[in-house]
Amino acid sequence: MKKLLFVVMGVLALLIGAYPLIYAFVESKNTFLGSKSPELLHSMIWTTAFFAHITFGGLALFIGWRQFGSSFRNKYLKIHRIIGTFYIIAVMISSVSAVYMGFYANGGLVSAIGFICLGLIWFITTLAALVEIRKGDIIRHQQLMTYSYACTFAAVTLRLWFPLLKNITGNPTDSYIAVAWLCWVPNVLIAYLINRKVAVA
Repeated sequence: MKKLLFVVMGVLALLIGAYPLIYAFVESKNTFLGSKSPELLHSMIWTTAFFAHITFGGLALFIGWRQFGSSFRNKYLKIHRIIGTFYIIAVMISSVSAVYMGFYANGGLVSAIGFICLGLIWFITTLAALVEIRKGDIIRHQQLMTYSYACTFAAVTLRLWFPLLKNITGNPTDSYIAVAWLCWVPNVLIAYLINRKVAVA
């Protein structure tokens, strides 16, 4: 079961990680950008933040899942470090962009706070993980990276929760507000349980 869940996580991460590519082939009005006002879309700062967020966030999601699994890390430590370097750079760029974008989130204040909190926790846990590995604390580094990738994986869970809630409630706006929290809070709680189980073991 553990291996099956890992495979599912990897497949979803690869699929959603490549999702930003649709912006090269699909008209903006038929994407998330279609929900934004013309004024916002004409803001160079916002559009730069948006594309930085989806590009580097997609990269972090696409490569980050492979970092988990002790057999891979032990066998390919150099590759693990290279991927980790790219992952941290990608998260730093994407999380800062996410915090800025959070102030303009659909759904108003509640969803804005949810996405801003996600961006801040994503940034802090990833930076802290870097600090810990430089100090040589591998266990703490792994725990923090588990939290970091739980935040990264919010890109996947958001796309699972939103259509489900929208179909159940028939209310896209309220569903999006709920998803601003549901996409990451359960992920972080699961990361906590994983870290706790590993610590006990």
